[in-house]
Amino acid sequence: MKKPFSLFALFLVAMLACGMASAEKADSTKPMNIEADALRHDDLKQISVFTGNVVVTKGTIILRGAQLEVRQDAQGYQFGVMTAEPGKRAFFRQKRDTAPGAPDEFVEGEGEVIDYDGRADIVKFIRRAELRRYIGGSMADQLHGDLIVYNNLTGIFTVDGNPSTASAANPGGRVRAILSPRSAASAPAAPAASAPPALRSSTTLGGERK
Repeated sequence: MKKPFSLFALFLVAMLACGMASAEKADSTKPMNIEADALRHDDLKQISVFTGNVVVTKGTIILRGAQLEVRQDAQGYQFGVMTAEPGKRAFFRQKRDTAPGAPDEFVEGEGEVIDYDGRADIVKFIRRAELRRYIGGSMADQLHGDLIVYNNLTGIFTVDGNPSTASAANPGGRVRAILSPRSAASAPAAPAASAPPALRSSTTLGGERK
């Protein structure tokens, strides 16, 4: 069920979206390379299931977990669902496009399930989700929630909490965030016309549960 944006949530997502560079554009055209202990392929459904220490690389993207179900549509877009071992989380990492001379920037995320949609260029981190941004090797921002939806094309993130997932570390099951001040060193050197897209207006906290 979608939840209305509070002013604080809108402010939080706006700060993060404006501070992010865009995703590495070349990644979408790179082949998906997969290593695993075993593979089961259904030629009729065009679905492959990899199990056991699965490692995926696609350009600058790295994805790790216990099981990966991957398919490709008629247009060549790739879709993958990575599942972690019980009690653990799957892992995602991707380099961001930055202005010339700016420090390297990476995004890392974890969740019990990671859903990659190659057509929409969207990654979902599902259950015990965490997202981190690194600039020049140092962590700049960190988000926790039950569901995090990361849009590579727009640089927009949405985070959804869930009271039913409350724990000793997070009694209310609420969204938690650590956001570092925007420094001049990490600001884009490019002119305003080529800056990352601004946050779009929204009345709901996006993303569907699985």
